[in-house]
Amino acid sequence: MTSKSLARTDALAAGVLVLWTGMVLGFAFLVAPLLFSVLPSRDVAGHIAGRVVTRLDFMAWAAFLLALGLAIFPRWLQEIRDPEGVGPMRLWTAAALVALLMCFTSQFIVSPGLGRIRARMDGPVEALAKDHPDRVAYQKAHGISRQLMFVRLILALALAAGVAVLPKENPPASGDVKA
Repeated sequence: MTSKSLARTDALAAGVLVLWTGMVLGFAFLVAPLLFSVLPSRDVAGHIAGRVVTRLDFMAWAAFLLALGLAIFPRWLQEIRDPEGVGPMRLWTAAALVALLMCFTSQFIVSPGLGRIRARMDGPVEALAKDHPDRVAYQKAHGISRQLMFVRLILALALAAGVAVLPKENPPASGDVKA
C-alpha cells in the first residue's frame, strides 16, 4: 500500500473513532441531562438512558473494530517482519484491543448485571433505602459502567490521535540496503 493510501485509511480510522466519541459526549452532556430533567420519573429517564448506552456499546464495537481493521490490515505483515520489537503499530494495536476488552466487559458483564439488579426491584432505584443491597449494587455497577465508558472515550481519542504516528511507508526488507 502506498503512503497516500495509508494516510487515507488512517484518516478514516481516526474519523470513525472521533465520530463515536462525539456520540458519547453528545449523550453524556446533552441527552442524559435532558432526560433526567424533563421526564417525570428518574426511573423512566434511567431506562431510556440505559437503552441509549446499549446502542452506544454496539457502536463502540463497530468503531473500535473498524478502526483496528483500517489501521492494522494494511500494515500487519510488515509489522510482523519488523525486527525492532515494540513499535507504534504494536502499541496502537494493544490499546485498541484493550478498548475492545472494555466493550466486551460493558456489553456482556456490567450491562446484564445492571439488568438483573433492575429486574429484582419492584420500583425505581430512588424508592429503595440508601443502604438497600439492590440500590448499593446498582449504584456500584452504574459507576463501573460510567468508568468503562469514560476510559473507552479516552482510548478512542488517543487511538484517533495515535493514527498519526503509525508508519506510512513500507519498511525495507531484511537484506535491503538504503542508499
